Amino acid sequence: MPSRGLGGRARTRRARRRRQRESATTRDWAGGLGTDALLAIFHRLDHIDILISADKVCRSWRRAAREEPSLWRRITMRGHEGIARRLNRGGMACEAVRRSAGHCEAFCGQYAGDDGFLVYLIEQAPCLKSLRLISCNLVSNEGLTVAVKELPLLEELELSLCPNVGGFFVSNDGVCGYEVYRFVSEVCPQLKRFRLSNEDFNVTRDWNKNKDVGGIAGMHGLRSLQLFGNGMDNEGLQTVLHCCPHLESLDIRHCFNVDMDETLLLKCARLKTLRLPDDPTDDYDLEVKTPIRMCAVIDDSPWSSDGYDSYRYQLRSPEYLNDFDSDSGDDTDFFGEPSRYECDLDKYDMMLPMSMRTFLK
Repeated sequence: MPSRGLGGRARTRRARRRRQRESATTRDWAGGLGTDALLAIFHRLDHIDILISADKVCRSWRRAAREEPSLWRRITMRGHEGIARRLNRGGMACEAVRRSAGHCEAFCGQYAGDDGFLVYLIEQAPCLKSLRLISCNLVSNEGLTVAVKELPLLEELELSLCPNVGGFFVSNDGVCGYEVYRFVSEVCPQLKRFRLSNEDFNVTRDWNKNKDVGGIAGMHGLRSLQLFGNGMDNEGLQTVLHCCPHLESLDIRHCFNVDMDETLLLKCARLKTLRLPDDPTDDYDLEVKTPIRMCAVIDDSPWSSDGYDSYRYQLRSPEYLNDFDSDSGDDTDFFGEPSRYECDLDKYDMMLPMSMRTFLK
């Protein structure tokens, strides 16, 4: 009987060791991959996924994610709407740029930065050639001009859904106003691609229809131009086509002030790609809203001195009238929080569990 019990315990120990070896072999498939294979995997991921997930798999994955600047040469931080309200994307953007070790050539960020981040970006990525900012509500004219002035190699610029960029700003001497896109055209002579997308076509803000034309026309080296929901008219488009002789691709969808007559179509014949105001937006990668149209609203207050009520015509979309109060809530000042970049970067250097908390609000 004792020997039988001893043999049973031995078999149990052998079985346990066998399971442990099998388990170790199963777990080691990730750590056993070479650096080239890991980078091939990481290059297929959004950099947000790398920051909060991929470099937590094992030590070799973490080393590849943190110590390979080539992985961060072209940074893309978009999407992730489901967790966007919990992430400090500004801190993540700074960490991504820092990992590039000065080799970052392209940055694309959605909700990922403010003026402070742009200052950090130009310090860490002086050779930047592509800058795409999408829905960066805290980026202003002042921050943009400071950044582009230090990026003479810039070849691509996108300013989509950035409500605080555009129009005039006060120059450094504080004396006169300066048109921001004209400033960009002067300090970035190598600019080849420019994208300026509005949330929708809104004629209430387009009394000065061609306010952006002067600056865009100064970008003489443009090869590709996308203006979505812009207020320019035929005259403005003719100016752009005349001043940008190298233009090959033009996208003016939802620019409903442009009426493509025979003259404009003839001028556009040299373009390789042309998207007209009424063309479909199925392949457009941002949200498309219904253009604001004219509708009648009853004004209960006296319209004139004689005291008679009248109809007051306003420019409103059906969605605006039906959902006027739908946008109010606790999320209005979410992106108004101050930058926490230095604190985030310090935290990220701590133990692995802390790295996840770094980017959580």
